[in-house]
Amino acid sequence: MRMRDRSRIIGDQSAKEPRLHPGVPHPVTGPFKQPIGLFINNEFVEGVKKQKFDVINPSTEEVICQVCEGTEEDVDLAVKAARAAFNGGWRETTPNERGRLLLKLADIAEANLDLLAAVESLDNGKSITNAKGDVGAVVGTIRYYGGWADKIHGKTIDVSPEMLNYTRQEPIGVCGQIIPWNFPLLMFAWKIGPALATGNTVVMKTAEQTPSLLSSSPSSSRRPASPGVLNIVSGFGKTAGAAVSSHMDIDKVAFTGSTPVGRTIMKAAADSNLKKVTLELGGKSPNIIFDDADIEHAIEWVNFGILYNHGQCCCAGTRIFVQETIYDKFLAAFKERANRTTVGDPFDEGVFQGPQVSQLQFDRIMGYIESGKSEGATVETGGERLGNKGYFIKPTIFSNVTPDMKIMKEEIFGPVCAIAKFKDAEDVVHLANDTNYGLAAAVHTKNITTAIKVSNAIKAGTVWVNCYNVLSYQVPFGGFKESGIGRELGEAALANYTESKSVTVHLGKPFPH
Repeated sequence: MRMRDRSRIIGDQSAKEPRLHPGVPHPVTGPFKQPIGLFINNEFVEGVKKQKFDVINPSTEEVICQVCEGTEEDVDLAVKAARAAFNGGWRETTPNERGRLLLKLADIAEANLDLLAAVESLDNGKSITNAKGDVGAVVGTIRYYGGWADKIHGKTIDVSPEMLNYTRQEPIGVCGQIIPWNFPLLMFAWKIGPALATGNTVVMKTAEQTPSLLSSSPSSSRRPASPGVLNIVSGFGKTAGAAVSSHMDIDKVAFTGSTPVGRTIMKAAADSNLKKVTLELGGKSPNIIFDDADIEHAIEWVNFGILYNHGQCCCAGTRIFVQETIYDKFLAAFKERANRTTVGDPFDEGVFQGPQVSQLQFDRIMGYIESGKSEGATVETGGERLGNKGYFIKPTIFSNVTPDMKIMKEEIFGPVCAIAKFKDAEDVVHLANDTNYGLAAAVHTKNITTAIKVSNAIKAGTVWVNCYNVLSYQVPFGGFKESGIGRELGEAALANYTESKSVTVHLGKPFPH
C-alpha cells in the first residue's frame, strides 16, 4: 500500500484524541468549554427534567460530552418564549435592523470558523476540510438572507379607480424547525436565515447525534437583541421532535430528514392546528453518463457525488447509469478512483471520507450492503467495514443490479452506490424516473441538446450538468414527488416564512342605501 493511503488503516489509531489543526482550541476542553444547556429565552438552561444524554465521537465510539435532553415541557417553554418575542416586538423590528443582526451573526461565525469546523468534525465525523467548507457556506447563507431582510415587498393591483388593492408579505409567527445530523450547522443556517429575515421567531430541534455545535458558542455572551427570537432544544425525535410538530402554538414547521419521518411530521401538523409544513426529504438520485462525456472529469464528479459527506447526503448520486458503449471502461476507472479515496480520522490531513455518524447508521448501511449481496448484485469494490474501531465503511460499488433490488429502490445514506447500463436517452430517462423520489440528478455529456432535453425530462428539483453536489445559497433546492414540499435557499425560501395578505380600500362613493 502506498504511503499516501496509509490513513485508510485506522483501527490501531482510532482510540486517540482527535488531532486538531495547529492553533485550533479543543472544542470541548479548550477555553470555550461546552455548556450543557438548552438555549431558551436567551439563556442556557438545564431542562425541566434535568436529563442528559451522551454525544459520541463516531471515529472512536467514545463519549465526547453530555448535553441536556429537551422534553415536551422544554419545547413548550421555548414556544412560549418565541411567542412572547414575536408579539413583543420582533415582528415590528425594522427590516434594516433584522438584516443588520443577521450580518453580525455571519461575522461572528466567520471569526470562529476553525472552532466551529472542529466541533462539526468531532461529533459528525466529516473531514475537517469539508467542515470548514460547511462553515464558509453558513457565513454566506446568513449574509445572503441578511441582505434580503429589507427587500421583501408587496405590490399594488389595479382593479378599479374606486379601489386601492395592495398585498403585504407578513411573517407567519412561531416557526418550529427540525434539522438533521448530516449538515448540522449548514442546515441551521438554511432554516434560520429566511425565517428571521422575514420577521418570524424560531424554536429549533437539533439532531440527537450532533447537538454539540448548537448547544454552545464561543460568542454565547453576545446574545441576540431580543430574548426568545431564537430558541434551541437538543433532544430526540420521538419526544422533542414530536412536541414541535404537534404543538398548538407553533404556526409553521420545517423539517429536513428522511421521508418516513417527514410523513409523521406532516400527519402531526395536520392533526394539531393544521400548521404550515415544508419538508426537505430523501432521495435516490440518478447520475447519468453519456458516451460523449469527458470520462475523466465525469468520474471525479461521480465519485464526489456518492462519497461526499460519507454518502450521508440526501441528494447523493446513488444510482449511476452509464451508456453501454463505455460501461466497461467507465466501471474500471471508477473502481480505481473510489479505491483512492482516503478514509480515516477526519482531523488527518488529506482525509476525504470519515466515519458514518452513529452505530445505528453504520448498522443500517451494512444491512443494505448485505441485502445487495444476497439479492445477487456484484460487489466491485468495498462492501465491508474498514478497521476495527469507529463507524468506518469502505467505499462500495455494486454492479449487476436490477431495478427491483433494495439497493436500487431505497435510500441507503452511506458510501454505497449501484452502477447500471443504459442504451439511449429515452431508456435512461425512464430508468432515472423509476423511483418514488425526485430530489436531484445529473447528466454528463458534451452535447448541449442532450443535456437540456434529458434535464427537462427528469423529474427532480435539481439537475446538475457535468458536475454534482454543487449547491449555492442563491439557488432554490428541494424535491419532486416524495422528496419534499417547498424549496430551501434562494428567494424561493422566503415564501416558506411569509403569509400574503390582500388589502382592499374603497375610495369611491358611499355604499348606496
